[in-house]
Amino acid sequence: MDITSRQLEIIEAAGKILTSSGVSGLTIKNLAKEMKFSESAIYRHFTSKEEIIIAMLEYLAITIEERLQNAIRATDEPEAKFTTMFQSQFAFFESHRYFVVAVFSDGLLKESQSINEAILKLLGIIVKNLFPILLEGQQKGVFSNSVPLEDLMYILMGAFRLQMFRWRLEDFQFDINEAGNKMIQSVLTLIKNK
Repeated sequence: MDITSRQLEIIEAAGKILTSSGVSGLTIKNLAKEMKFSESAIYRHFTSKEEIIIAMLEYLAITIEERLQNAIRATDEPEAKFTTMFQSQFAFFESHRYFVVAVFSDGLLKESQSINEAILKLLGIIVKNLFPILLEGQQKGVFSNSVPLEDLMYILMGAFRLQMFRWRLEDFQFDINEAGNKMIQSVLTLIKNK
């Protein structure tokens, strides 16, 4: 994805508006006001609000993919990979809070089919990175086989989403890295072979 520095600024400003005002508050007019631009300056980079949201989701997908690939080394054991993957996610969102709403907002699902497809692509990246870790863990006997792999994956993704949703609802007032590490350890207690 080729994205200019100005487009990235627009995406980040859009994320801030989504965080403070929700999907309905994200308008080209509000975005221009936030950035101290004219509306026509925004339109030189994006044709619509939908295009901005899709660019945001695509940017997130690429950065998450790169980050996870760099964080998870092939030599690590499954438990270390699992921990690193989730710690990386919590750390990213701690420093990019304005993307939390973009990824974890049910309101975006109602916007358009194109946005839904971008969200599915983003989820696909997470699945693509999580599935092999869980599979390797089960194959090596580190993780339990008592829950089917696909079910386990969606349970974990749901726990992560719920943690992020709670953080957002509490207006980012608790340490997401600390809470995330507690969640990771609790999940490992549940899925590891005794």
